[in-house]
Formats: sequence, structure tokens, C-alpha cells
Amino acid sequence: MVSPNPLVGSVVVKDGVVVGSGYHRYDELKHAEVWALEEAGSLARGSSVYVNLEPCSHQGSGKRTPPCVKALIDARVGRVVASMFDPNPRVNGSGFEQLRAAGIEVETGLLETEARRLNEKYAKFVTTGLPFVHLKVASSLDGCIATVSGESKWITGESARNASQALRHQYDAILIGIGTALADDPILTDRTGLQRRRPLTRVVLDSNLRLSPESQLVRTAAVNPLLIFTAKSTGNHDRLRLVQAGAEVVGVDSSDGRLDLKAVLTELGKRELASLIVEGGAEVAGSFVSQNLVDKFTFFIAPKILGGKRSHPSIGGEGFQRLTDAVVLHDVVTLHHNEDIELTGYSRRNLHRDLY
Repeated sequence: MVSPNPLVGSVVVKDGVVVGSGYHRYDELKHAEVWALEEAGSLARGSSVYVNLEPCSHQGSGKRTPPCVKALIDARVGRVVASMFDPNPRVNGSGFEQLRAAGIEVETGLLETEARRLNEKYAKFVTTGLPFVHLKVASSLDGCIATVSGESKWITGESARNASQALRHQYDAILIGIGTALADDPILTDRTGLQRRRPLTRVVLDSNLRLSPESQLVRTAAVNPLLIFTAKSTGNHDRLRLVQAGAEVVGVDSSDGRLDLKAVLTELGKRELASLIVEGGAEVAGSFVSQNLVDKFTFFIAPKILGGKRSHPSIGGEGFQRLTDAVVLHDVVTLHHNEDIELTGYSRRNLHRDLY
């Protein structure tokens, strides 16, 4: 609901009693701390203010939001306990400095790991301009995403698929390759029924613009944004038919028929799409993995064995020659959805892993 802004909540405590609380709402001018201070009223004086992110020290974009540091100083709070520094270069410690200069006690680091995970998407986006990339795979126990004949619906059960939808709801954009688009004719919408501030942007990698105007993706483009990346060399006639149907087509550099994924991510960042979930297929997943572009992985694994030399692996590409080159996940969490298993972890190879 607040992307590309951070998730922030604040609580005001006076003499061991919660006297005010608030959280950031994107469409409101006030930030979490201001909501909490207003609820506390005069009790804010001398209080302890808890917040999961460093209070902002600058005027918000478009002068929408005044700095929270000033509000805390004006309220004469006694102490601010913040989980983490704001990675935004416009803040990053200056909020704490101003509070200390005003005589307010500042403590940092409480539940810092949890705070970083809460705002992992924001941290990546605000420091790099690139979206946080989460690769999601649904596979059999032997790592296949489809049978020899290409059948893939459904490998996992209903509970796991609902969890997958809940995961999709947390992201600004969803990406697939043209192979998956042609094979499955998906619609790629957020079907949770939960409120969103802006619709989920569907992204298709289609170097030769093979996506049909009659596909579900294109036919719903007027309501649900559709962004198609293609090679710069693709003819204008092919672009025109998709644009007229409501899609947006963007040309990027390509090599050997493969689009420049870093250019794709840069373009998404320019559109303030701070987070991206990649859902397939195998070659797209393999490209993201081999280029160290995945921040977070989630595998939904069904206790099924598909077998066969010609079954479809979950991660395509050339693969790694040595075990020492393999992607190793850390901070792995597993959940059960009836008989299916959800496994989530972070890549040690990713260049931005220190952000979260």
C-alpha cells in the first residue's frame, strides 16, 4: 500500500503506558511518528517514541510530507528508539544527529534484523534505483515445473497456490518470459481480493514480439498495466498492434536473442516499481540466477516425482560447472501447506545482500 515508500509504524510510551500510535499511509501527508504524537497529545512530552525506521529529516517528495524529526523535537519527547538507520542517502543518520543535537536520547538497533527484512524492498530500491527481485518457483520434488508433455497445472495444491497469490500481492510487478506467456496464456493478476494502492504491473520479456493481441495479458492491458520488453531492433508494425491494444512496449539492448536484464530492471526502477516477483519460465529464471540478479528465492515444492530426461527443470540455462559455484541460500525458512513445502531464502551471491 505504501510502495515505493517504506513501511513505518510508531508507538509513543509514557510511564510504561502506550499513549499514541500510528503508521505511514501513502496518501496522507503525515508520517507514522506524527500520527502517534498527535494521538498522544501533551503526554508526548518526555515520552519514549519507538519506531522501526530512522525518523526522516527532509521534506518529502513534492513537499508532501514535513520532516518527522522536527515534529519529535517540537513535541519535546525524551527518547527515540529506532530499529535501523534509513538507507535513503537523503537521511541515513542525519535524523539521529538532529535529534541528539536537540538533546533527545537516541537508541538504535532494537530488532534491527526484523526491521531490515520488513523494508528489504525499500532498502534495495532507495539505494540502487533497482527493484528488489524475488524469484518464485512451483516444482516437483525432483525440481521439475512441468511434465515431458508440458503439463504444469497443477503441480502444487490449492493451499500452496493461495500462499503464492499472497506473495504476489506484496509486489509492484510480476515478470515472465514469452515462452510461459505462449504456453499458459496467463493473466497474472493479483487475485487475493486485498486492497492495492496501484495495480500489479505485468511484465513480459518478448525479444521478437510474439505475444498475441488476443492473449489474456493484452486483452486486459487497459485495466491491468502490461509492460512488454523487446529488442530495440524489433519492427514498429509489431509494436503498434500491441500498443493499440493497450500494452506498453519498451525496446532494450539484446544479445543472441536475450534481452539485457539489467536494462529491464533499470527501466522498472524509473517507473518506481520497487519490487518484482519473477514467476517463469525456466530460461528466464536461469538468466536471473546466472547474472546474480535475484535477491530472494521461494520454492513451493510438491511431493511428486515427474522424472524423465525431457521434463522441464525449474531453473534453466547452462548451469554451474562446480559445486562451489552453486547459489547457496541463507536465512532459510520453511513452511508447510498441507503436503507441499514452501522454502524461502536469500542468495549469498547477490551484490546487495548486505542491505537486508
